[in-house]
Amino acid sequence: MQSHVTQALDSWYGAWKLHERTAQGAFTAAFPALDTTDPRCRCYGPTLRWVTPGEGQGKVCLDDHGRATIEFENVPKSAVGTAMTECWGADWFDEGAGGFADAEPGSYSYEDETTYAEYEFDVRADGTVTFGISYVKVDDIVVMLDALERALANQRTD
Repeated sequence: MQSHVTQALDSWYGAWKLHERTAQGAFTAAFPALDTTDPRCRCYGPTLRWVTPGEGQGKVCLDDHGRATIEFENVPKSAVGTAMTECWGADWFDEGAGGFADAEPGSYSYEDETTYAEYEFDVRADGTVTFGISYVKVDDIVVMLDALERALANQRTD
């Protein structure tokens, strides 16, 4: 016979697994190139990865505290610029009035002391950006993924 504590924990674990699956569904709805993969990343939660020639590669994961992280590499600077401007406006990271689409090569970062979120962008001379947005709410990552997907889709049709 299970104790009330064991039943409560089993219920909580079941709800957490549903939370993880729902977050994965939101990530892939916003950025369809993402695919489930193993092994899990250092977040210890579900990890989705993508590779699209000419558009970049990366991963999205959910840590065991329910915070989301994206780490993307070699994404076209113009797409990142469009997405970032849509999500946060230009010059949030001291990248200039034109946003990341016009940013000079270099590293840009911001740490939110209130939420512990971290934002790091490496603008490269080859016209790509490698970036990470870490420890943020799922909905913030979904908004960014959606904006980036739409920006990349617009580039595909140009």
